[in-house]
Amino acid sequence: THAEIGAKLLSGSESRLMQMAEVIAMTHQERWDGSGYPLGLKEKEIPLVGRIVAVADVFDALTSVRPYKKAWSVDDSTSEIIEKSGIHFDPEIVSAFKESIPDFLTIKDEFSDNNETSIIYQVHAKLPPLESS
Repeated sequence: THAEIGAKLLSGSESRLMQMAEVIAMTHQERWDGSGYPLGLKEKEIPLVGRIVAVADVFDALTSVRPYKKAWSVDDSTSEIIEKSGIHFDPEIVSAFKESIPDFLTIKDEFSDNNETSIIYQVHAKLPPLESS
């Protein structure tokens, strides 16, 4: 999976930052109810950084244009995350997310480059899938 590949690429560093990035890569697709991947972790078995990034990743994915979908509104994206609290996401992280939506929007706006992102996703969408090894 992309989570395992990302974690492998980031592994082996002595840097605490890179070690945290490895944990995030490996655990950001886990779900609070245990139905995620690649490790099938649930609840507090999922490291805090993975639980935080799971919410941020989904919010970014929902509110961004992709070659296969239009961006969802902030309201619809927020509602989806709130609805999945306790299923996909840690309820405490969702609560903090709700209080921090203005900050999420500021960060998203500050770091988005729609033209570059569109080009990256257009190129990525045309690439053949990676073969599993």
